[in-house]
Amino acid sequence: MSDPIAAGTLDPKAPGEQYEPRQTAPSDDYTPDPSKSIKLSPARQALVDDVIDLYSCKPTIKKVERYTPDCVYDDQFVYANDRYKMAGQWFALPKLFNDSKNERYEVVVNEPGLIQFRNEQSWTFKLIPKTATINALVSLSLDPSTIDSDFIQLKYHKDQANDKDYSHEGVGFSFKKWQADQVMKHMDSEEVKYFEKDKGAGKNAVKTYGSGGKDGDAPVKDLKN
Repeated sequence: MSDPIAAGTLDPKAPGEQYEPRQTAPSDDYTPDPSKSIKLSPARQALVDDVIDLYSCKPTIKKVERYTPDCVYDDQFVYANDRYKMAGQWFALPKLFNDSKNERYEVVVNEPGLIQFRNEQSWTFKLIPKTATINALVSLSLDPSTIDSDFIQLKYHKDQANDKDYSHEGVGFSFKKWQADQVMKHMDSEEVKYFEKDKGAGKNAVKTYGSGGKDGDAPVKDLKN
């Protein structure tokens, strides 16, 4: 197992940016098949259950504490690089959506330091009477110091809705960072304020890749499960 992220051998003190898993896929079809899902240990299943609840507009302080203070959340719309910004995102979802329902998911990778699952989530907007269903690949990089505990924490949470990985460059990435920062200005809940202490969590400079393809250090991985 050569990948230190999957092996869970990175330094637990290293900031979340160093825990970024990168990959492209032969297609953008991330439709889950629960019948093929890899069975997880109780502690790992509890972690995935909490993440699914967060996607489903059911945030709590305890569930957000699944992330380390220096964590990173990275999807097509947001780049949040500490737990304070992360909390803002999760607690903002119920304000933006009438409902978010997990339709199904399939665990496809279960390594010491990495869990990946195909996820199907339906989002019902507040201002527009419309529901959008999105399939994505969710990658959870685990904190090595908690891998064997009953309460596993996350260093990096990536959500990919297409076959390419993220470049972390250009106008699109600037918007992702801006969005994460702006949400905090409009969140005054006590739950989000609880995580204000994490604003100073250790950070590395954002890694840039020039491309979301193989030339951008995103090897092709075929999730055959």
